[in-house]
Amino acid sequence: MFLKTEFISPRTYRCLLASVAVAVLAACSTSPSSKSAEVAAGRMTAPSSVAYDGTGRPSAGQPTPQANTAASPATDATLRMLAYADRVRLMLPAELSQEMTRLGEVSAPAEQLQLSLVLSQLRQLPELIRAQELLARVLGNDDAQALHPLARLLAARYGEQRRLEEQLEKQTQQVRDLQRRMDQTNERLEALKAIERSLTSRPPAASSSSPLNRARPPAP
Repeated sequence: MFLKTEFISPRTYRCLLASVAVAVLAACSTSPSSKSAEVAAGRMTAPSSVAYDGTGRPSAGQPTPQANTAASPATDATLRMLAYADRVRLMLPAELSQEMTRLGEVSAPAEQLQLSLVLSQLRQLPELIRAQELLARVLGNDDAQALHPLARLLAARYGEQRRLEEQLEKQTQQVRDLQRRMDQTNERLEALKAIERSLTSRPPAASSSSPLNRARPPAP
């Protein structure tokens, strides 16, 4: 229903037109950037794609991240080998010999590493060299990547131990040579003493002026 202009005063009519014009201008002055800001604000307040129930846990049917709580194969193999090394460290020589017999000629990388641990406890240079050879086989096996870090650590330790064993063996050989020379010197000294004793114990020779050695006068 429209108002009839004949019942509106000219002043009121002009005010009404001014109000309509202001409303139209206000509607046109809305910029696209303000609309974009409103859209962006709506996106920021949008709910997450993961739905949660009342307890704060993801609802059923939504993918949830799973923590990798299980130990990796490399860590598990290293822990088992460290536990075995601790047992070997406390073994007596007879028990070490039995363990060597049990392992025998091994081919699996884990058993080769175990045998190298047993051989290193014997504190003998030939066994230590054999332990190093077993570690070299383990490190050369691409299927034993899980044991390579521990094998490299043991190889470094065995190298230092071998250096000390060789140095000790060299010093022991030097002591043996020195003892042998000392024994030879003592034998020569004892021989000289025996010669000296034999010379001092010989009776003195009879003098030519003794009565027994005088010439008897010829018989008349």
